[in-house]
Amino acid sequence: MTTRRTRPAPRPPEGTPPRAELARQARAVLADAVRIAHWAAGTPGPGTAAPLAAHALERAATALELSPAQVRAGWDRARLAGLVELHGDTARPGWRLRAWDRDDSAVLRGWVALFDAWSLVHAAPEGIEAGAVAEAVEAVPQVLSLLQLSAGPVTVPALLDLLGQRVAELQEERCEVPLGPGRTAPAASAAPAETAADQTAASAGPARSADLNALLLDWALEGLAAVGALTLGKGHATLTPLGNWAVWVKLEQICVAAQSPAGNIEQSAADMLLGCARLTPGPARDEYRAWLAARTVGSAVAELLAVARGEDALLRGLAFEALRVVGAPAEPEVRAVLAEPSLRPYALLWLAEYEGNDPDDAQDVLSREEATWLWVDTAAAVADHGETGLLVRHLDSAVQGTVPALLDEVRAVGHPRTVQVLVALAAAHPDPALAKAVRRAAFQVHTGGA
Repeated sequence: MTTRRTRPAPRPPEGTPPRAELARQARAVLADAVRIAHWAAGTPGPGTAAPLAAHALERAATALELSPAQVRAGWDRARLAGLVELHGDTARPGWRLRAWDRDDSAVLRGWVALFDAWSLVHAAPEGIEAGAVAEAVEAVPQVLSLLQLSAGPVTVPALLDLLGQRVAELQEERCEVPLGPGRTAPAASAAPAETAADQTAASAGPARSADLNALLLDWALEGLAAVGALTLGKGHATLTPLGNWAVWVKLEQICVAAQSPAGNIEQSAADMLLGCARLTPGPARDEYRAWLAARTVGSAVAELLAVARGEDALLRGLAFEALRVVGAPAEPEVRAVLAEPSLRPYALLWLAEYEGNDPDDAQDVLSREEATWLWVDTAAAVADHGETGLLVRHLDSAVQGTVPALLDEVRAVGHPRTVQVLVALAAAHPDPALAKAVRRAAFQVHTGGA
C-alpha cells in the first residue's frame, strides 16, 4: 500500500489538438525519416552505419528520389527517433517503425525523442567553445517555457534576454574560485597602466557576450524549428501544436513529481527508486519521467547505472526499469556495461526489449548461467524487500525446472548473495524436505564444499 496522493489526469492547454492529430503532425515531420528507415531495414549488406556510407547514401538517394542532403538528414532523424537500430554494419527496424502506422503513442514518443535531441539534429555553429554550447542547451528549456506560457508569438529580443539571464545564472552557479580570504586582486601598482586599446577591449566584452548569446539563440531556434517544435517569423518565434504539447507534458511531469509526498524530483537516484518501489508500474514510470525531466540525460543515466552497481539488488532492477523510460539516449551506456557481470543480464534484457523483442521472449537472450545469476539477484531483492511467500513463488521462475538442478547451478554461478538467498528460501519454504536440501546447499556454498 502507498500513501501517494492522486489527482485527476491533467488536461492539456485549451486549443491543443487531439492525440490523433498530434500524431498525424509528427508523422508528417518524420515522413522522410520513415521512408529511409524502411529502405535501410530492407537493404542487406554493409554501409548503413553511422554516418551513412557514401555508396549507401547514393543508393538511398536514387531509390527514394531524394537529394543526398535529405537522405543524410532523414537517416539521422530515423536513428534519433528510434525508427532504425544499428547492429554493427546492419540496420534493423526499430519497434517504433513496426508500430508507426497503427500506434499514435509510439509515433509521439518517437517525435519527442527527436525533439529532445534537437541539438544533435542541427549542428552548432563552428568556432564556439563546447562549454558555451552546453550552457545554451541547458538554458533552452527556460526559453521553451516562456514560449509555452505565452501561447503565441514571442519576440526574439525577449527570448534573447531570457537566454542571457539563464546563462548568467548557470555561470554564477558554476563560479569556480571567487575572490575571498586568502585570494586578493593584484595590487594596482603591480599592474601596467591601461592603454586605450585595453580599455576598448574590456568594454567590448559584454558586447561580444551578447553577440554570442544571439548566435546561440538563433542556432537553438533553428534546431527546434528543424524538428517541428516551433515556427520562425520575422523577429519572433511560435511553438507549433506539437511543440506546445511536448513542453506542457514535460512541465506537467515536473509538477506531478514535485507534489509527491517523497518529493522524488529532488532526490538522488537511489532515494527516488526506493520511493517508487511500492508503486504500480504506471505511477512509477510517471515518477521516473519526472525525475529524468529535471536532469540532463547523460547525468541521469550515469547516476542510475551507479546505483545499479551497488549492493541492493532491488535498486539494480529498478534502475534498469527507469532506464527503459530513458530509451534510445541510454543505449550506448547500457551496451557499455555488458562486460560487467552484475549488470550484464539486466543490460541484455534491456537491449532485447529496446530492439523490439517481446518482453515475454526477452529472456531467450540470456545464457543459462546469466539467467541463473539473474534468478539469484532477483531472489536477493525479494529476500531484502519482499514477502516470504513471494520468495517461495520465485522458485517457479527458474529456468532449471527442478529444485536439485537449480541448486546445482546456483552453487556454481558465484553470486555474492547466494548463501543469504538460499538460507532465506529454506526458512520460507513450507516443504521440510525441500527446505532441508536448500539449507544443505547453502552450507556447501558457505564452506566451499561441492
